[in-house]
Amino acid sequence: MSRLSRSPSPSNSPAAPKPGRTGKGGRPSKARESAISDEILDLACEMFASQGYAATSVERLAIACRVGKDTIYRRFPSKRALFDAAVERLRVRVLKRLECVTADGGPAIDRLRHTARWFLAVNVEPELVALRRIACSEVVLPNDAPAPVQPDPIMERLVDVVRQAQAAGAIADVEPGFLAAQLIHAVASGPSNEAMVGRQTYVTAAAQDAYFEKAWSLFLKGAAS
Repeated sequence: MSRLSRSPSPSNSPAAPKPGRTGKGGRPSKARESAISDEILDLACEMFASQGYAATSVERLAIACRVGKDTIYRRFPSKRALFDAAVERLRVRVLKRLECVTADGGPAIDRLRHTARWFLAVNVEPELVALRRIACSEVVLPNDAPAPVQPDPIMERLVDVVRQAQAAGAIADVEPGFLAAQLIHAVASGPSNEAMVGRQTYVTAAAQDAYFEKAWSLFLKGAAS
């Protein structure tokens, strides 16, 4: 991950301009503004994942990024907004990766299998596990109003792949959203829960493969056409 001006300028060299400046006294370009936000989110995500929500402060983030707090607050008005932005950016990146996985050709059932295996792997990735753990235990407060249910484009993409397998006659022609949910429960929920409580059971690809083969076989038996 990139960093914001981590190394101080040598004493015999002119001071480097702070991030967010053009170096000529003008406003930063849109591209630079976007890069600054990305750099802040990179380090924020790392700090949230390694230290937790409570221990990560905007002040500490500003020091680590070598920027003023106002540079962060102009982009993210609160720590909660910063965390939400980090989670949303991760979600967008995960969706882009999923689009690449589901774009593969071949028989529809093979594409579904490949997609299901990917869901297992991504659900035990340390960064995603850490942010999910924070969202479940630290960020959501008792007096928070329940968030409105929003369409999940990641799950919607899986449902599309399920529909394709159904159209090919590879699995049962029942409600595809239900089948997609059952597939996630079968191949990813157990390993994800293990990772959430800090166990390293499914860290290796070999351990994931062994679990997946059994879970996939069980799913196919239940979803047989």
